Amino acid sequence: MGKALEIIAGFVTAPSTTFTALTMGAGNSLTIRNAPLDSLVLLLQVMALNQTSGTLRIRSPRLHDNVQGLRLDVLAGEIKPLLPYGFGQKLIPQDTLIAELTGSATTGDQEQAAMLIYYSNLPGVEARLCSVEDVLRRGVNLVAVENTITNGTGGGWTAEEAINAEFDLLKANTDYALVGYLIDAECGAIRWRGADTGNLGVGGPGDELGRIYTSEWFMLLSRLFNLPLIPVFNSANKAGILVDLIDDENATAHTITSLLVEIGPGGSVAPAAR
Repeated sequence: MGKALEIIAGFVTAPSTTFTALTMGAGNSLTIRNAPLDSLVLLLQVMALNQTSGTLRIRSPRLHDNVQGLRLDVLAGEIKPLLPYGFGQKLIPQDTLIAELTGSATTGDQEQAAMLIYYSNLPGVEARLCSVEDVLRRGVNLVAVENTITNGTGGGWTAEEAINAEFDLLKANTDYALVGYLIDAECGAIRWRGADTGNLGVGGPGDELGRIYTSEWFMLLSRLFNLPLIPVFNSANKAGILVDLIDDENATAHTITSLLVEIGPGGSVAPAAR
């Protein structure tokens, strides 16, 4: 069973009150990946960052309806999860979602939105995902690793940097669980990706004021959805564990702190998937 977790994100430019389709970040698509039809595919969470209050709309004939679907109010300058925790919206493999935003009418202003999707079985991908119980049972030490990156201004995912680019202190050939993160300046979303995630991005909202939940983001998701949703990386792959983000047209320096738990030996890091 090839488990996978993926954050996808896109942006619109000066949409005003007109629902405008997202331009997706490089490598991202609104077409749900080709998982077996009997597998579980869930939209876990949605987030958006607007410079002017607006509305995010996600729809498809395969959701509740193709008229409004998930119509979510977005506050200006507030990047917060928009869906209830614990109930994932079921998605259909190969269905193409329509995601649209309204917002600022100012020329050049970019608004962003992101979605976090879980696949219980995605052929060709085998992400290393563990549960809260795994971390509590096998965790040895907590370590915080900083990356300081400045976003580009053209939209989409930018400013990619290896997790060890600034602090190369992870122990050799050791597993680390990414339980959460901190950021000091808001952005639309943050992601981590590498061989251990099946080269798909995993991440969450760039909420600098939401540290009470971002510090345990992946543990929170795993606990509330009762799924193995905590990414595990091996330090042998550290140069290929890449951190980046999506932000608006204003170049901003962001300090991202990855909160990792060193995992000790013994047993599997990932229980059977739901």
